[in-house]
Amino acid sequence: MGEVKSFLRDLDEAVSRGTPESRARALWHTTDLMVTGCYSDDEIWTFGEVIGRLADEIEVTARAQLARRLARFNGAPVNIIHKLAFDDSIEVAAPILQESERLEPYALVANVCIKSQSHLLAISKRKTLDEMVTDVLVTRGNQEVVNSVATNNGAHFSEFGFLHLIQRAEGDSILAEHLGLRRDIPRHIFQQLIAKASDDVKRRLLEERPDMVEHIRSAVSDVAGALQSKFGPVSRSYFVAKRVVATQHRQGNLNENSISGYAQAHKLEEVTIGLSLLCSLPADVIERALLDRKRETLLILTKALDFCWATTMALLFLGAKDHRITAKELSDLEREFGRLNIETSRSVLEFYQSRKNIDKHVERHAVRAAS
Repeated sequence: MGEVKSFLRDLDEAVSRGTPESRARALWHTTDLMVTGCYSDDEIWTFGEVIGRLADEIEVTARAQLARRLARFNGAPVNIIHKLAFDDSIEVAAPILQESERLEPYALVANVCIKSQSHLLAISKRKTLDEMVTDVLVTRGNQEVVNSVATNNGAHFSEFGFLHLIQRAEGDSILAEHLGLRRDIPRHIFQQLIAKASDDVKRRLLEERPDMVEHIRSAVSDVAGALQSKFGPVSRSYFVAKRVVATQHRQGNLNENSISGYAQAHKLEEVTIGLSLLCSLPADVIERALLDRKRETLLILTKALDFCWATTMALLFLGAKDHRITAKELSDLEREFGRLNIETSRSVLEFYQSRKNIDKHVERHAVRAAS
């Protein structure tokens, strides 16, 4: 580690006094040294600082060459990967956005929220895409982006994503056909697609998807049943918890300490309602974040609320199976939480909040389709 840090110090002077040619040579020497060596995570991070410093001093063409080289290197420093992914030049950003496995879903979401449609198109072509990423792509992407992600077999869609694609497919026969051919499309979503499609698209989909034809009629009742389940009565204890926590919020006493106390007492309903109020998100979104094994959404929400690690850890234990998390997993989560940027996390939270209005429209549309 000391040799790497010493190398970084020596490089400072070389970069400040060097020519463009000498900086380029230093960049490739540093990159070669990193790729061919075996280093600890901290040393890799230091290499990222060196390469990032050099990347600031080189032309777009050289940065693009660097991006292409690091895109498929699974040991690439996360700090330089993020830097290249958020480069304004799509020539630089595209290889990282499309191929790098070092980009976390939250970073992809943030990229979608603030970068160009060309950046979104590159993301839409990744080998795999989580639901949280496709949710923002189908909302913010243009026609080319939406059609690209709809044809990506490695993309996973939430029900929100599918329903939003249904809206986007109105008047877009190409998207409607791409969407109908997806093997993971739920039956009730397929039914809504068929109901809205043109005669030509409807005919082609029914020919290509005979497996779905027999389910079209029953799908309407499935939608109605799902909505009844979602908006049906809940337990008395939930109403009591909601009244208590809502009063606390109204009086200005709902804060991080409250949430931490509820979490440590294993009061899931109070935590769910409290975070729902603090984040201005539906309770079912909070509940999914708490119980999701991937835990990324929960980390983003707590970072956006500026919660400390101790509170976040209590929430993680609350949502974990049997309230247990291994020491290694907890250490990895703490490291991931520490590296999250609060402003980026807040931009992701703002996107989730903006989804509420779209969700309401989708629910009204589903009720009409079920009637």
